[in-house]
Amino acid sequence: MRLTTKGRFAVTAMLDLALREHAGPVTLAGISEREHISLSYLEQLFGKLRRNGLVESTRGPGGGYTLGKPASDITITAIITSVDEPMDATKCGGAQNCHGDNKPCMTHDLWTTLNDRIREYLDSVTLQSMMDEQLAKGIEIESRPMLRKAISSSPVMKPVKTNAPNSIFALGSVLNK
Repeated sequence: MRLTTKGRFAVTAMLDLALREHAGPVTLAGISEREHISLSYLEQLFGKLRRNGLVESTRGPGGGYTLGKPASDITITAIITSVDEPMDATKCGGAQNCHGDNKPCMTHDLWTTLNDRIREYLDSVTLQSMMDEQLAKGIEIESRPMLRKAISSSPVMKPVKTNAPNSIFALGSVLNK
């Protein structure tokens, strides 16, 4: 099976989301920063995850993404297949025409069995079990960052009033008096 970055990033992003959604919707910008995944790439992945019902989006201030169903109901297979990641170790894509002659290659059954085992394993792993594993390892989940205040906490510098001219023309009119 060839698992590209699309599948790996989707699983990583979903795990990040699941670990942090208790504090409210999680932004893709936050996931991007924590996991070092391009924001535009995450937007593409989450569009597919949303269409498949694995995540829900909330718009507006304080918006972001939450899980579309309980973490215990989301398998790793569901995440990977939602982002159109193929899960096939055969050269022929399961069509049994590895050499183009409608005959399976000698090792076709080996790769088909491997596909079945991989799918079986990934079906047995849920997002909840991955969360539990990370929490057992002691992963630290930061609290939600505080919103910026509208009023600055730094002192405001008031302009100093002087009688000095503020342009070359004003200086000329002062000197001509």
